[in-house]
Amino acid sequence: MAEHIPIASDHAGFELKQQLVAELRALGYEPDDLGTTSEASTDYPDYAHKVAEQVSTGAAKRGVLLCGTGLGMSYAANRWPHVRAGVAWTPEIAALSRQHNDANVLVLPARFVSEADGRRILATWLATGFEGGRHERRVEKIELDEHARDVIAHEPPHHG
Repeated sequence: MAEHIPIASDHAGFELKQQLVAELRALGYEPDDLGTTSEASTDYPDYAHKVAEQVSTGAAKRGVLLCGTGLGMSYAANRWPHVRAGVAWTPEIAALSRQHNDANVLVLPARFVSEADGRRILATWLATGFEGGRHERRVEKIELDEHARDVIAHEPPHHG
């Protein structure tokens, strides 16, 4: 069964989102387009929360968001527990967001990437795994759950 991936955008990301929905299908994924449905002005948090909720609750393993800069979507999505939404504007940034931060929501700055770049960024992000190791400790500290607070309180600083 194909992996379910919710995807959403505001008006600024609508056109690129349409292309990436098709790209997800072509790559063998099952996209769940949560809107918006046109280039009419809309509020990005409404769409960020739809995708982030699915990732936060485990209904989806990963998700994709698009807005003009990617910033607004990332701010809203990262309010949800267990969501690590990273803005990526190159395939290299997308790969690092997965390798080092285990990003589970890709956020694309639609006004600053071409369709071709958007497709490359998405494909790279989907194909890249989390490296774990020293990065796992750092990702745990993002959540600031009881364990992470204890780790922060009792571990000396690490470098590298």
